Amino acid sequence: MTPKNTSGRGQRELKVKVKTARGRKLSSTRWLERQLNDPYVLAARRDGYRGRAAYKLIELDDKYRFLVPGARVVDLGCAPGGWLQVAVKRVNSLGEKAGKRKGYVLGVDLQEVEPLAGAEAHVLDFLEDGAEDKVKEWLGGKADVVMSDMAAASSGHKQTDHLRIMALCEAAAYFAFDVLDEGGTFVAKVLAGGAEGELQQLLKQNFRKVANVKPPASRSDSSEKYVVAQGFRSPASDMPE
Repeated sequence: MTPKNTSGRGQRELKVKVKTARGRKLSSTRWLERQLNDPYVLAARRDGYRGRAAYKLIELDDKYRFLVPGARVVDLGCAPGGWLQVAVKRVNSLGEKAGKRKGYVLGVDLQEVEPLAGAEAHVLDFLEDGAEDKVKEWLGGKADVVMSDMAAASSGHKQTDHLRIMALCEAAAYFAFDVLDEGGTFVAKVLAGGAEGELQQLLKQNFRKVANVKPPASRSDSSEKYVVAQGFRSPASDMPE
């Protein structure tokens, strides 16, 4: 999904430049300048999303169609709530789409999330013992989609950060194995860098289709990409009759 031109006249938008203020690092100035000129940041403000990351989920779902009306969705590390906003609209958790099944959207995070109509958010560490049971209790059953846009806190060391986010993604995958219903979908952010082979193998053993994609909303200078694993094969389905 490419954000629409916000000028209304088809004119090229002027690039905003930020002067380096006293006390502000050059890297901070560059980050601020990039934010001010990012079309997805501008689009998020216009469309009312809580962050530009919402468009990554929109682009992934436009391609793979996992957020269908009636789906039960769990968003791990859901703050600030942009992915929740997208899921609410697409699975019809508000029941606004006449004739369509009503979905359910559940988010969990280590911090409180500003309330959002159509979504239920809980403060929960999904890594703690019994977290899977709590989520299934809140859902009233199993999930159709488990998704995660989580990233481990940056250490400033590229290889260390890569290993941390891969470990977080692998933990999210094991969580998904416990809460997903047969045929469900797992979506998560990963970092390209050579340590994702084990995760890929793990997902291919448990899902019928596994795709790796970098949505247009991901910045070109970022090593992030997303794994979309569909057609979950629950252990019970593999047992002989």
